Amino acid sequence: MRMTKSLSCCVVAVVALAGALCIPVNSSAQTTGVEVTFTKDVAPILQRSCQGCHRAGELAPMSLGSYQEVRPWARSIKAKVASRAMPPWHVDQTIGITKFKDDPALSDREIETIVKWVDAGAPQGNPADLPAPRQFTEAGAWQIGTPDLIIKFPAYAVAAAGPDLFGELLADIPIDEDRYIKAIQTRSVTRSSHKVVHHALSYSADRGEGSTMGDGGQFLVEYAQGKNAEVYPEGTGVLLKKGQQARLSYHFHSIGEEAKAEVELGLVLYPKGYAPKHIRWSRQLAQPTTPLDIPAGTVARSDGYTILHKPARLISFQPHMHNLGKRQCLELIYPTSGTRTTTELINCADFNNNWHLTYNYADDVQPLVPAGTILHNIQWHDNSAANPRALDPKNWVGDGQRTIDEMGFFWIGWVELTEEEYKTQLAERKAAQRMAVPSGRQ
Repeated sequence: MRMTKSLSCCVVAVVALAGALCIPVNSSAQTTGVEVTFTKDVAPILQRSCQGCHRAGELAPMSLGSYQEVRPWARSIKAKVASRAMPPWHVDQTIGITKFKDDPALSDREIETIVKWVDAGAPQGNPADLPAPRQFTEAGAWQIGTPDLIIKFPAYAVAAAGPDLFGELLADIPIDEDRYIKAIQTRSVTRSSHKVVHHALSYSADRGEGSTMGDGGQFLVEYAQGKNAEVYPEGTGVLLKKGQQARLSYHFHSIGEEAKAEVELGLVLYPKGYAPKHIRWSRQLAQPTTPLDIPAGTVARSDGYTILHKPARLISFQPHMHNLGKRQCLELIYPTSGTRTTTELINCADFNNNWHLTYNYADDVQPLVPAGTILHNIQWHDNSAANPRALDPKNWVGDGQRTIDEMGFFWIGWVELTEEEYKTQLAERKAAQRMAVPSGRQ
């Protein structure tokens, strides 16, 4: 998927644990001699990190609401959480920044609790210990709340078999004055649509403006398998102009049965007349410096670079690869006046093509970078037999747009700062860090 050319939330794991609300875990779940039970210790964890997807009407393959529903899957749950394959949150928690918004990952204690519970035979416990049921919005509801504006693109019939499909769909943007976007989400309307939509890029553009395949118009948001909604930090937004059209640059693929690709865009808008202080930019950055070259049976490394010409505050980090994607790391190379180069490894994330997750940094740890900083993409593609998603590890794979081809870059969200804003925010950050250091420590 490239912006210069043109969810299905494919749940392929046995257990897909994703969540939203934070509900405390009972301290009795520590690995002590105290019995761990479903009702007292495990159910709160499942409420927080599983039931957001694992409930009736959602895409996950089974419901994990009651003990009777959970018990048959106990061993599978243990395997997935112990390996941190689930819930789908693949950023390495031992490297760089580890504080993110809406982080559903399980703590070490929560994982120990589930493992101990399964190893003890998955006891139910006293039904009176069950927490109150978690209240959910309607299945399939928007992650951004009720949108102020919903843009529906025309449905597209995808044949049961055929080549990958690239093109664009158009829809009106029904606003009568310029507005700024506060939150945005693309979603596939039906289950079959989830399966056939490989990716979709949304733009706003003047009528008759050049095709999005050639970078025409204002980029709005990217959508791919497992993509979460984008909620911009307060005081930041994206301009949506009146009189323009919405354009969806799509990539659809056949799945062995006829299906309709139905995609819609939901937007939460700032009040009329309001202009945020900063534009929230989003671009695909740090593409490989040379075309990908992934020999048969190997794990191949490649590197990409993008320079930021203005001071910036990085808001989010999202890896993008295809089936062979294994891992991506974001390194910052800071500008220097001498011969010594200063670098900082910000994040590494394992990659799973079913979950194109945006990792939104917590406000107090968003990287502040000076003008001239280089974003360095270090990535690996696994074309070996050890990768179950490798379609044919006996053959070479290279760069391309098709589902069976490969690519690798970052989606980075950021705001540009003036030199004065950068210096001020950096000084405030350093002061806050000094205040956080306990007395007697450096």
